[in-house]
Amino acid sequence: MIKAVLVMNTQGKPRLTKFYEFQPVEQQQEAIRNVFSVLCSRPEHVSNFVDAESVFGPDSRLVYKHFATLYFVFIFDSSENELAMLDLIQVFVETLDKCFRNVCELDIVFNYSKLHTILDEIILGGQVLETSSTEVMKAIEEIARLEAASSAINLVPKSVSGWRSR
Repeated sequence: MIKAVLVMNTQGKPRLTKFYEFQPVEQQQEAIRNVFSVLCSRPEHVSNFVDAESVFGPDSRLVYKHFATLYFVFIFDSSENELAMLDLIQVFVETLDKCFRNVCELDIVFNYSKLHTILDEIILGGQVLETSSTEVMKAIEEIARLEAASSAINLVPKSVSGWRSR
């Protein structure tokens, strides 16, 4: 099971945090600080896999990928495959690139709800739902189409809205 997904910049500022197991806010903030301290202390040429038992308890692993100014981090237990989690990060980033046309940190900051929607199409409740960025994009486009259609519906009949303007 996936325990958490974190996206943070190279200064340690979290841009996305999603915990799939309950933790009080203080513990979440401490975990984010600990994860960042582990990431920034690692040399460039080492493995992207880290034991996370000290931060997230026994049987916890951390996998990360560094793109430009962002770290994408998945924390998971032994029921998940490490290479599959690394591939899932790649799917998440590819989907963001397709959605925002070469995603950058500002896209993440200003499109927070869309970022969560994309993540929810890939992972829900700590379980992997979809591993194809093409399928995720189809779902995101359908959601956008439905949102546009629902915003176009006028809930007040014209006869009533004309009455209100008198």
